[in-house]
Amino acid sequence: MRPPRKRVGEIPCRFESCTLRFKNMINLSIENLIIILLLATLLAWTIVLQIWLAKVQKKLKLFLKGKKVKDLEEVISEQMKRMKGIEDNVDKLFKWNDDLQKIVNISITKVGVVRFNPFKDTGGDQSFVVALLDSKNNGLVLSSLHSREGTRIYTKPIEKAASIYNLTDEEQEAIAKAMG
Repeated sequence: MRPPRKRVGEIPCRFESCTLRFKNMINLSIENLIIILLLATLLAWTIVLQIWLAKVQKKLKLFLKGKKVKDLEEVISEQMKRMKGIEDNVDKLFKWNDDLQKIVNISITKVGVVRFNPFKDTGGDQSFVVALLDSKNNGLVLSSLHSREGTRIYTKPIEKAASIYNLTDEEQEAIAKAMG
């Protein structure tokens, strides 16, 4: 009797069951290959996640460095308390700024000085006018007239850069200098 012909993928064997086992091994190998590929993919993904986790932990460690806290929740809670304190301080600063602005509005913030010689026969510009104004151009002009007999000082009130009294040219010039 002649031995049975070999077919591709068959292991020579006398029994038919032997051929079926080899075909099952090939099918099993494909299934195993798919499982191996899936496992390799999962392993690679696990490695990527571990690297990412290590980087996050390193950043967290730097963030928590020097703090006596156990977790991120405590850090966030602490930061919220600090922010509330900062907000309170900013509110106080705004109120303080408003109070200062009220004071500045009525304080002398503009000054203009003009020196002049009111009398042609005396020497030097020893007479002067000083305009002292607030932010709304209210204030006064102070005039000092120096002569041989003595020095006289006059003042005139100013409201909105004008006076109810007549202003000299020098007084108007001092007001103009003060308003800048």
